[in-house]
Amino acid sequence: MSLALGSALLQGGSAALVRHAQGDDVLVRSIGDAYVQWFKSKPVDCGNTCRRGILRYLHEGTLEGSFNPGDGGNGALMRNLPAVLATLGDDAAFERLSIAQARLTHHHPLSDAATLGMGDLLRLLLRGVSHSACQSWVAQWIVENPSFHITPYRGRATAYVVDTVQTVLHYLTLHEDFEAAVVATVNQGDDADTTGALVGMLAGARCGAARLPQRWLHRLQPAVVQAITVQTRDLLSLARTLHPSRFEPPSTGVPHATL
Repeated sequence: MSLALGSALLQGGSAALVRHAQGDDVLVRSIGDAYVQWFKSKPVDCGNTCRRGILRYLHEGTLEGSFNPGDGGNGALMRNLPAVLATLGDDAAFERLSIAQARLTHHHPLSDAATLGMGDLLRLLLRGVSHSACQSWVAQWIVENPSFHITPYRGRATAYVVDTVQTVLHYLTLHEDFEAAVVATVNQGDDADTTGALVGMLAGARCGAARLPQRWLHRLQPAVVQAITVQTRDLLSLARTLHPSRFEPPSTGVPHATL
């Protein structure tokens, strides 16, 4: 779904992002169409909330459903990385785009808070902050969003967005090493593919490509590596095009760090 989101953003380009800032919904509809195509490709797994939202969009054409207490899952958060990359340098655009893509399937305040919060943390890590600065940011964010408190850690890693974020933040702040953070997270079990993807996103941004385990990278499918690397490069170029004076280029390791 991340690749589907990124493809829609790149197809729309800078003009679509500018129009979205002005209230145009064409870009969001393009994202919805991309999610539909992903769904029709018969992926290995699709969560119930994502399925329900995609089918609602397909049959009704609505860009979000009504608030649903059952929408507090982690699917919207899981796929938001391309929105972060495409809007680097523009806080308002990041928030607007993140919520728009999230609400296509998830309409819940905890999902919204997690999507924006982890996006903000990712943007901070892409600027090269230290592990201790990451820990301090997380502590402050939890003060402002107490539903996600991680002390004491409850040991739950389900698809409920609170459990997901607590697990990701617990192991991200506990382990500075990328491999240690990812292994500990996925070994917690439950919704391990999503928690692993999220901690990999954040810890990868923190360490950069040079410090990723090479034996892991060699096991990846070459076509997937190429798709992610090319899309990341192009999303960063899109961000630079939109805000050349405010854009701070990440390190050269960013494209592989997003794995």
